[in-house]
Amino acid sequence: MKQYLMSVHMVEGAQVPSPEVIGQMYADVDEFNAKLQAEGAWVFAGGLHPADTATVVRIQDGELLTTDGPFAETKEQLGGFWVIKAPDLDAALTWAADATRACQAPVEVRPFQDEAAD
Repeated sequence: MKQYLMSVHMVEGAQVPSPEVIGQMYADVDEFNAKLQAEGAWVFAGGLHPADTATVVRIQDGELLTTDGPFAETKEQLGGFWVIKAPDLDAALTWAADATRACQAPVEVRPFQDEAAD
C-alpha cells in the first residue's frame, strides 16, 4: 500500500476555540486515530507545538546557521500530521475527510515518493 501524509494546517492569529471545543476535538481525534489503527491504515501521527517554537537549521555561505521561528513566513503553519497507508488517493481522501471533521482544521493529503527499486 502507498503511504500518504495528511497534514493539518493551523492559521496563526485565528480565534482559539473554547476549552470545551478543544476537548471535543481531542476526543474526536483520539477516536479517529483508533479507527485508523483498527483498520490497519495507521503508520504514525503527531501534533506540533506552535510555529514560533521552531528552529531552522541551514547552511548559508558554507556556514551552519540556526534561526528562531518557522522556516516559512506565512500565517498558515503545520499544526500536526498523520502518516497513513491507503490503497490509492481516493481512499486517502476518504480518511482525510474524517480527519478534517475530527480536528476541525484543513487537512492536506500528499503521497510519499515511491522508493527506488533495489
